[in-house]
Order: sequence, then structure tokens, then C-alpha cells
Amino acid sequence: MKTKLFFTIAFLFITTLFFAQNTISGKVVDEKGKPVPGANIYIDGTYDGATSSETGEFSFETTATGNQFLIVSFLIYDTFKKEIDVSNFKEQTVKLRENVNALDAVVITAGTLESGDKARVSVLKPLDIVTTAGSAGNIIAALQTLPGTQTVGEDGRLFVRGGEASETQTFVDGIRVAQPYGATTNNLPTRGRFSPFLFSGIAFSTGGYSAEYGEALSSVLLLNTQDEPDMNKTDIALMTVGLGLGNTQKWEKSSLSVNTAYINLAPYQAVIPQNVDWNNPYQSLSGETVYRYHFTNGIFKLYAAFDSEKFDLNQKNINFEDKIRTDLNNNNFYLNASYKGTFGTGWQLTSGISYGYNNNKIKYDINDVDSNENAAQLKLKLRKNVSDHFKLSFGADYFITKFNENFDNNASTQVSNGYDSNIAAFYTEGDILFSKNLAAKVGFRLSNNSLLNETNIAPRASIAYKVSKSSQFSFAYGDFSQTPVVDYIKYSKYHQFESEKARHYILNYQFTKPGQTFRAEAYYKDYSNLVQYDTRDIAYNSVFNNNGSGYAKGLDIFWRDSNIYKNLEYWISYSYIDSERQYKNFPTMATPSFIANHSLSIVTKYFITDWKSQIGFTNSYSSGRPYNDPNQTQFMSGKTKSYNSLSFNWAYLLTTQKILYFSVSNVLGSQNVFGYDYAKLPDANGVYQRQAVVPTADRFFFVGFFWTISKNKNENQLKNL
Repeated sequence: MKTKLFFTIAFLFITTLFFAQNTISGKVVDEKGKPVPGANIYIDGTYDGATSSETGEFSFETTATGNQFLIVSFLIYDTFKKEIDVSNFKEQTVKLRENVNALDAVVITAGTLESGDKARVSVLKPLDIVTTAGSAGNIIAALQTLPGTQTVGEDGRLFVRGGEASETQTFVDGIRVAQPYGATTNNLPTRGRFSPFLFSGIAFSTGGYSAEYGEALSSVLLLNTQDEPDMNKTDIALMTVGLGLGNTQKWEKSSLSVNTAYINLAPYQAVIPQNVDWNNPYQSLSGETVYRYHFTNGIFKLYAAFDSEKFDLNQKNINFEDKIRTDLNNNNFYLNASYKGTFGTGWQLTSGISYGYNNNKIKYDINDVDSNENAAQLKLKLRKNVSDHFKLSFGADYFITKFNENFDNNASTQVSNGYDSNIAAFYTEGDILFSKNLAAKVGFRLSNNSLLNETNIAPRASIAYKVSKSSQFSFAYGDFSQTPVVDYIKYSKYHQFESEKARHYILNYQFTKPGQTFRAEAYYKDYSNLVQYDTRDIAYNSVFNNNGSGYAKGLDIFWRDSNIYKNLEYWISYSYIDSERQYKNFPTMATPSFIANHSLSIVTKYFITDWKSQIGFTNSYSSGRPYNDPNQTQFMSGKTKSYNSLSFNWAYLLTTQKILYFSVSNVLGSQNVFGYDYAKLPDANGVYQRQAVVPTADRFFFVGFFWTISKNKNENQLKNL
């Protein structure tokens, strides 16, 4: 009996020894000492834990003994982790710090409009590029519905905040595209070379952008290719203007997407009256491909695109009795290889190389012009997450450009001009997150241009402060420089040019909540070192200098909403600009001819479920643009009538994978005038005659049938429209 009692007592003692429970208790508070309810508290590696109460208090028992790690976590705070003695952690206070990288943390938005799934604040969705009425799948046309841009219908490129189109640079996966636009000639608009279907995100900066990007006075357009396609599929397009075919294949670690298109505007030009005589219609054969390979800690991408275009037309010229013939052939190739990955502790590597080739063969009346441009870039960027509050980036770029142009008038003149340019640049930038409500970015860019024999240093800085859950202010400042355009520096063997310069000041207010975004942005740009010349047209024997200057100041407003009415999305953009320059051959400060003081765009999209249709309207308005009338004494005193264009589109879902699409621009047939060309000499009455610069056609219409073939029958091309 005594033996049995002994073993019973011993068993209870051992059980108590091994399964004794310690009580963990305390209170969870934030940095201001306020209780944090709902925090998750537990001993690392066990199931022992609790959730904090409304007063932030918690208490639980654990069988763990000795020193253990206590974990406290909650959504918007940094996770708390501390080694404790479980037998001695009672009535303790745990203070949580706000996570400065939380989704609702402040974002520097001054001068930047982002689109895409990865954008923290997206003003455009990826689908907007192709579903905006009037864009016709052209990335540039869709961006022209955003504030800060100008509608320059006779050109088609991006004009941003008083800057020439050449002041905007385009980058694919962070690497510059030297020739981003298609071929064009006098007053014939062009469009971007890139199909929107291969890109998942777009960042459009209207100023004050990162030190990572250079050689752009006004703006940068950043296009990011998709990291991962959705599935294996084939896309077929039958259009009134041509054919399109695309295919995507996915494997375990890699994928390949290929698109090709043939465009011929002959049917369109036969139906819609044209303001020029087409000897041969615009035709193009183009293709793009993206290959992706996923490594354990990174991704490699190879992007390649080719584009072959040609057209032949006769245009009226006020200085000649007969129309002038332009016969143009253009071939363009672009290759971009990049790698982005992580290594070590918090390091990120981005590297890449690009090559672009562009050839123009132009017969202009009796003259032949043959030009070639070869451009390449090497890029290396490193980023280190030093802490949750500080990230350091630094890197280098090397740009190589070789341009050559041969002119032959088929009589007595044969001239060759060109240049070789090498630009080396280094940049560094720090992202400082003081708190979830306050962030800053500070850096500089150092560059050396061998052609101009000069070195520039350009500081950049921006700061953002969040004043409420939905509102914040941002301010950006930066110096920017850019090599003069090819029209000037091809004469570098006769003249020594300098970089043109601009300084940006931007103040931004942004309000966001699900389904609604409001932006208001005031800016001031100060131009210096602009190229001037003393002749009517640019020529090798013009006298050039870099004494030009100018300014641009204004206000941009943007409002997007999808909450007010079911199935309706719309956005409104308004821009006011006051800008003058003394550059080119301007005799005095004046507003350039591409600037309208007021611009307004209203874009709507409405999905009608019963009709299985999406219907959209876009109305673009600009006030009159200045032009110079030599019959008047004051320079650039004329002003065109206002510009207005209403566009419409309709996407109808025939079946899940078949879509019929229709669009027409300038539905109302507004007789828009972009400016006037004046005769070089007065007539017998001493009057300079003129001709209006008008669109090549008053309307553009498009009908297309799109068919997606995939195993997933729910996949369709609605997102491609």
C-alpha cells in the first residue's frame, strides 16, 4: 500500500513539473500609448497565444518554459518580437510601431500618374489604354486624356506642360527607347510604336521625376512588360484596317508572347474623304515578342520589336503651285534585355542592355533623304533596403548614339551630316520613410556628354505628407538637362552646342478612396540654354547659340469616379497653362504654336449588361493655339479657333471569346484647324497668303472582330479593346 501511494505522489509531482503552466499577460499599445485591440499575441513555435481586448489587454497560459520569443502582430504595425522569460512576463506593456510600408502609407505623387496592378495609386487601369474612345489602342492617345498633356493633332506625339514632344523620353522595363514613334512627315500625325497588350503597367511623369532617368527636359513615360502571362492562348484580329495575330505559351519557369500585325489604311481612305492625295496608302508590318524566364530570385526578360512602314502622298504647299510629293519608307528594330532580382540581405539588382535601329528613306519632291540612327544603352542599378525607413539606390547608364543623314537634290548638291554621341551617367537616390505619413526622396544625377564636351549635375528632391486617411500633399523639385534634338546636333561639325536645361517645381494634392481619385497639381518650369538660330529654316550655316530661355506655369486637375452610378466609369481632366519661350528663331518671348491655354477631356465608359456591351465616349477640347501671321506686326499674335472632338466606341460580346468592336473619332465632324502655314514671300498686293493646317481626314472609323482561343473558355479579348 505504501509503495502504491509513493508512486501516485511521484506521478503527480512529475506531471506537475512537466506540465506546469506559466501565465503571460500585458497590454498592447501604439506609439502614443493608445490601446491596440485585436492584436495577435503568441509564443513563437507553439499554439499558445491570445488576442488583445478592446483595452489592448491580453492574458494566456503556456506550457513553454525558460526563454522564448514572444510575437505580437497587427496589420498596420511592425511585428513585435522579443525574447522573454515565460515565468516572469506578467503585466508587461508592448508598444507597436506603425508599419511605414503599409498599403495606406504616404506615396510621393508629385508629377507622376501611374497605371497598372502594381501601382499604389492608379489613375488609369491597364484596360483604359484600349477601351478609351478615340485612343484606337494607341498608348499615347490614351495618355492625352490626362492633365498636363496637349492635343497636337498634326503631330500625334506627347507634348507635356509646355514642352516640345522631343522633351519626353520613353523607357521599356527601365531602359530607354530611342525611337518610340512611327514614321511621319509634314503635318501628318504619328502614333506610338508599342502595342499596349504586352504591358502590365505604365508610369507617366509630367515632371520632377527620379534621378534614375535623364536626357528628358519635361517628362518620362515608363512602360513595364508583363512578368507573367495569364495562360496559353491565341488571339486573332480581323479589322477594317488590317489583320493581327498573337500567341502566348507558358512553361514551368518561362513564357513567350508573340504579336504581329499588318495595317493597310486603303479601305478607310477609300470611304472617308481625305485632305491629302494618297499615291499609296499607309501600310505597316510590325511584330513584338517577349520572352520571360523566372530564376529563383529574379526574372530575365527579352523584348524585341520590328516595324516596317511606308506611304506615298501629295500635299498642298502654299509656296508652290503644284502639290509636293512625299514617298517615305521606314524600318525600325528595337531589342531590350533586362534582369531584375534580389541577392544577399535586402539587395535588388536591375540591369539591362538595349539596341535600336531606325532607317528613313524619303523622297521629298525631287530630293532624296536617307537617314540612319543606331542607339544603345547599358544600365546597372542597385537598391539596398537598409531598413524599413531607408532605401538607397544607385546606378549608372551609358548611352551610345550614331546618326547619319545623306541629302541629294539629284542635281548639284550631295551633303552628309551626322554625329556620334556618348553619354555616361551616374545617379544615387535615397527613399526616406520618416513615418507612415511623411516620406522623402533625395538624389542627384551626374552625366558627361562627349559630343557636347560637358558635365552636368542635376539634383532632385521630393517630399510627401499625408494629412488624413485619404488626402496628401507632395512637392517635387529637380534640375533636368537634355542634348539638343537631332535637327540641330547633326550640324555639330560646324557648331558647338550645349545641353538645354529646365528646372521643375511641382506642388500636388491628391485625394483617393476606393473608386474615386482627385488630383490638383500646380507647377512652374524654368527653361534655360535653349537653342536659337538666325535663319527661317534650320541649316548648316545658321548661326546657333544656347541663349534661349522660357517658362511654363499652370494648374492640372483630374477627377475619376466609378461609385456614383452603377456600371459607369468616367474621368475629367482639365489643364491651364501659361508659357512663353524665346528659342528657335523667335525674335521675342512668345507662346509656341503647340500650346493651348485651356485643355479639357471627359471620358466615360458604361457597361450595359443586357446588351453584353461596353459603350464609351471621349470629348476633347482645347482653346485656340497661337500662330504667327507675317501680315501683322506683332509676333505670334494670331490664334486658331477652339479644337473639339467627340469620339465613340462600342464593344459587343458575341460569345465569351468573340468580340465585335466599333469606334469613330470626331463624330460631330468638327472642322478643326491646328494652325496656318504662310507663304515665304508676299504676293503682288504685299499680302502673305496662307493655308490652314487641318487633319488628314475629319473622321476616323474602325470595325474589328477579335477572337481568343484558349482552354479557359472564359478568357476573351474584352480586355484588349
